[in-house]
Amino acid sequence: MTHKCLIAGSGGQGIMLIGKILAHSGMREGKHVMFLPSYGSEMRGGTANCSVILSDEEIDAPVIDQPTCLIAMNAPSFDKFEQKLAPKGIVIVNSSMVVRKAEREDLFIAGVPANELAREIEAERVANMIMLGTLIAATQCVTLESVMESLEELLPPHRHHLLPSNQKALEAGMKLVKKS
Repeated sequence: MTHKCLIAGSGGQGIMLIGKILAHSGMREGKHVMFLPSYGSEMRGGTANCSVILSDEEIDAPVIDQPTCLIAMNAPSFDKFEQKLAPKGIVIVNSSMVVRKAEREDLFIAGVPANELAREIEAERVANMIMLGTLIAATQCVTLESVMESLEELLPPHRHHLLPSNQKALEAGMKLVKKS
C-alpha cells in the first residue's frame, strides 16, 4: 500500500512537524519513506507544505503529482490543492479555518474543527496533532504507537512535558473518524 500525503497550511501551524512525524513513523514501521518540505519566503504566516510518501514498496519518484491524502490547515491550502488530489482521495480539512465546501464530489472529506478541539485539550498549538490523528485513523498509514514514539524522539527533551497533550490531541482526531 502506498500513501501519498500532502500537508499544507501556514508557517507556524506545525505543518513540517506533521510531515516529519509521518516520515519518522513510517521508517520505524519499516516502510519506504520520502519527505519533501516546501516553505514560502516568509517565516511565520507564510505558506508551508510538505509531501510525504509512505509505501510498502520502493518509491520510484519523489514528486507527488496526485496526492491520495491532503491535510489542509487553512483555506488557501484547500483552495490550492483540492483539484490536485487523486480520485477518491482523502481530505482532512481544518473546518475552524475553512468554511467552503469541496468542489469535487469524489473525495472523502473530513471536516475537523481542529482549533476549537485544541482549545478544549490544551492550546491551539496541538491543532496539528488533531489533524494528524484524523489522518492516521482514516488511512491507517502508520500506528498511534509509532507516532508517539517518533514524537518523543523528535521533540527536544525540554518539550517532553507536551507529550500528554499531544497524545490527547492525536486520540481526539482519531475518535472523529471512528464516530463516522
